[in-house]
Amino acid sequence: MSILKPTGYLAEIVWLGRVGVAGTLASQPETSLFASFAGAEGEVHGGVTRASCGRVLPQYPRGTLLRNTRQFSVIGIEDLQAIADRMGLPTLAPHLLGASMVLRGIPDFSHIPPGSRLQATSGATLVVDLENRPCVLPAKVIEAAHPGHGARFKTAAQGRRGVVAWVEREGVLTVGDTMRLHIPDQPVWAHLAEARRTPE
Repeated sequence: MSILKPTGYLAEIVWLGRVGVAGTLASQPETSLFASFAGAEGEVHGGVTRASCGRVLPQYPRGTLLRNTRQFSVIGIEDLQAIADRMGLPTLAPHLLGASMVLRGIPDFSHIPPGSRLQATSGATLVVDLENRPCVLPAKVIEAAHPGHGARFKTAAQGRRGVVAWVEREGVLTVGDTMRLHIPDQPVWAHLAEARRTPE
C-alpha cells in the first residue's frame, strides 16, 4: 500500500520565477522552468546541496554541507493576497518575495503536511520540506516598491509564507499547468505537543 495518498486538490500554476543573480532576492518571472534534481536551471538557490544557515542551528553548525531541500519557494495565491491585506496593500507581487512558484486552489497552502508531493502534469514532482517561515530579507525589496510597507512584511506573513520544496522527479513546470497534491497517509503523531517543548 502506498504511503502517499493522491488528493482531489489540483492547483494551477499561476506564476513562476527565478532568482538568477547572486546577492539579490527578487525573482524574475518565467513562463516555464525545467526542474532538475538541482532545482530550477539558473536559480541562485538551486544545487543538490547547500550550506546550512541559521534556520537549522539547533541541528548543525553554520556552513555545514546539507542536502538542499530549499530549491523552490512555493506560495499559494490565496496566502499571498492575505499577506497583502494584512500589510494594507491591494496586491503583493510574488517576485518581491523571491518566490519560485505561485499556486491557486489549495486552501491553507502554507500548512500542507511536510512530505507532501506536488506533481505536475509533466510528471515533475516537488517534495514539500517545511513551512517557509517569514524573515526580514524581503522587507527592503518590498519597501522599494511600496514605501512605508516593507517593515510590515514579517508580521503580516506569519503562517502565510508558503513552503520550501525540492525536486524528486525532474520535468518541466509551465504557467497554466496543474499540480496534484499528494499527502502522507499517516495520522498526526500523538506526542507532537510534548516533543515541541524545548529539551532541558
